[in-house]
Amino acid sequence: MNSASQPSDIRPLSESDAEVYVASVCFKTGPPGAVGVEVERLVHDKSNPRFPVPVARVSNAMAALERSLPGGGVITFEPGGQLEVSSACADGLPALVAATRADLATVEALLADAGLCFGEVALDPDRPPVRTLDHPRYAAMEQHFDARGPAGRTMMCSTASLQISLDAGADDSGSAGAAQRWARLHNLLPVLVAMFANSPFLHGIPSGWQSNRQRIWLATDPTRTGMVPLSPDPRLAWARYALDALVLCIPSEEARWKAPRGLTMRNWLRGGGPRPATLDDLKYHLTTLFPPVRPRGFMEIRVIDAQAGSDWEPVTAMVSALIDDERAADVTADACSRFAGLPDPMSTAARGGLADPLLAAAALGCAEAALTALPRLGADAVTCTRAGNFIDRYTARGRCPGEERLERWQRTGTYFGPPAYEENHGNAR
Repeated sequence: MNSASQPSDIRPLSESDAEVYVASVCFKTGPPGAVGVEVERLVHDKSNPRFPVPVARVSNAMAALERSLPGGGVITFEPGGQLEVSSACADGLPALVAATRADLATVEALLADAGLCFGEVALDPDRPPVRTLDHPRYAAMEQHFDARGPAGRTMMCSTASLQISLDAGADDSGSAGAAQRWARLHNLLPVLVAMFANSPFLHGIPSGWQSNRQRIWLATDPTRTGMVPLSPDPRLAWARYALDALVLCIPSEEARWKAPRGLTMRNWLRGGGPRPATLDDLKYHLTTLFPPVRPRGFMEIRVIDAQAGSDWEPVTAMVSALIDDERAADVTADACSRFAGLPDPMSTAARGGLADPLLAAAALGCAEAALTALPRLGADAVTCTRAGNFIDRYTARGRCPGEERLERWQRTGTYFGPPAYEENHGNAR
């Protein structure tokens, strides 16, 4: 769900105009229907998954692609060598799933030809976070995050997520209204973290958290990764959040894209920066904000761990159903009200997955509602079966995918997926 590029505007920008601009572009309202997904994965060497795999090697593997991906998706690379397939915007769930299946099959075949494979977890379990993508933006990000501690570098180089994008909704107060969809999605976030937690390892061993990826994000710069405060006016809340966030970097002709330490976009607009802020500066600043749900005209959901194998499909389908199907959305809203008393639902979900009984009950209610809704969204038999199998394997048992990875590690001594590697190196650690 890529946004169209806009012409440059380098005129000085006032604080009030900046707030109006951000509020005006964050939700493109209309009846729900369009959907997109970004499948991000760690990449490993098939012969030894502990070997570093820099961006250049992954990029070279994709160079064998003679034409664009068959489903219309786009391949991009993250600083630590992660590969991301971003789907084309689809008119509905069935078209999205079919296109992304085709794109991923093509990418996986190219990786296999190059002796590479996708990882199965959402945080690199063993390799140190090393940036291998050389770009001023990422160098500036690294410097900015390093000032707060190791979480930011780990986030950049060692994590992978499944990002789902849905329409903002209609410009009214009904069940399909943007404000209600925004609020309901935020209330659902702890369930999504808990249900799909899939990163139980940190520094080579189990850490006690089921989603270390989410744990890392919670520890990164909260002015750009924290929750947007819930408000009756989500447009205004997002605009204020964006202006109060720290400026990550200022693009320039120089090799280093530095920004004064502690400078927020609001302070820059008030004259506190190295030069007057422009609309182009504001637009770029918005690309450096990574809240759990990012409004980009549509709603980009960023809290879900990368999944193993084909599990991206049932997860994408269920999340889409829980927001886009009105009956499922009503069930979801009721289910999520039951854990409203938890003091810190996001941390509880990231730490324990579905261990908390309130989260487990809410997750099961949501999963069952989603499974019932999938035929109404036109999901094919394969998607419905995979969703049912996922629920039976995990949610109905009060488990998340990370627990299965932990059990394999305890049984075999490895957290890597390729069967040949387990057979040959099962006791090596």
